[in-house]
Amino acid sequence: MLIVMSGLPATGKTTLSRSLAQQINAVHLRIDTIEQAIVRSGLAQQPLGPAGYLIGYALAEEHLRQGLTVVAESVNPVAVTRDAWRDVAIRASVPVAEVEVVCSDQTEHRRRVTTRTVDIPDLRLPDWSDVVNREYEPWHRERLVIDTAHRDIAACTADLQRGIAELLAA
Repeated sequence: MLIVMSGLPATGKTTLSRSLAQQINAVHLRIDTIEQAIVRSGLAQQPLGPAGYLIGYALAEEHLRQGLTVVAESVNPVAVTRDAWRDVAIRASVPVAEVEVVCSDQTEHRRRVTTRTVDIPDLRLPDWSDVVNREYEPWHRERLVIDTAHRDIAACTADLQRGIAELLAA
């Protein structure tokens, strides 16, 4: 199956995606990693536009066709990127679970933005102003929402797994 993890920077997407992928033995596909590799190659610089996402869609589809579960993680700020992930699942004939990761406590979210460390070489992390002013369209369809505010990763991962199981059963 394809599990699409979306949400603003510093909500906990990467931590949650890694935890889930490890627990269910899935491929973790992170758009930040793809985009930064393109930048390091010297072929482009930020902002890249759709290049990282297009590569991510292709890689996800290839992994899904091999029978692997994919946890695809990116901000997915606009409907067109969210729709494209669904199209990947349709082409690969697999179910899709869409997840929006949020941090409902603004003070906690801001603390995360200002204290997190870079785990991808040379990646520029957004500051609080970047996060607050980022384009992020509201969702217009059902999705699983995981609120990470004041919760540990184990509890969030358990909620995520339960929610995905419920989506698959429906």
